[in-house]
Amino acid sequence: MDNNLSINGPSGASNINREVDHEIIREHERLLPIANVGRIMKHILPPNVKISKQSKETMQECVSEFISFITGEATDKCRKERRKTVNGDDVCWALQALGFDDYAGPLRRYLHKYREMEGDRANQEKAKSTNGHHELGNNDLRLNNNHDHDLREYLVDGRRRSEDDSDRV
Repeated sequence: MDNNLSINGPSGASNINREVDHEIIREHERLLPIANVGRIMKHILPPNVKISKQSKETMQECVSEFISFITGEATDKCRKERRKTVNGDDVCWALQALGFDDYAGPLRRYLHKYREMEGDRANQEKAKSTNGHHELGNNDLRLNNNHDHDLREYLVDGRRRSEDDSDRV
């Protein structure tokens, strides 16, 4: 008997199943959650529009690939500079380097405003803790809940502004 045939036996099959399961897990980990993708799509589209599951899955694949593409470029830059942490400036640089100038500008402006707000919030927290009060205010909570919404608005509005500008030429 040929020992190579044992791959079809129980031990070989379980190894193959583990590889397939591992590949499915990897695929699942690299994609953005479909619920988040669906929410963003609903936000942009008119309220009476229905979005099919296949549309959401296609957009999920595209968006995840786009993010991986941009992040990979930013990561390469950090490696060349011998840094281990990718920051917002690296992502903006990658967007511009890859030709996504329409997104790099609005994202850079958003990042600047975000950092200003975080600095203000840190100063408020510092002042509260020196006064003996250390509680989360309503504005702080709203700031945290609206970051993703604000970013979408910046990117969408920035894209629309650049399209409007090109129409005027």
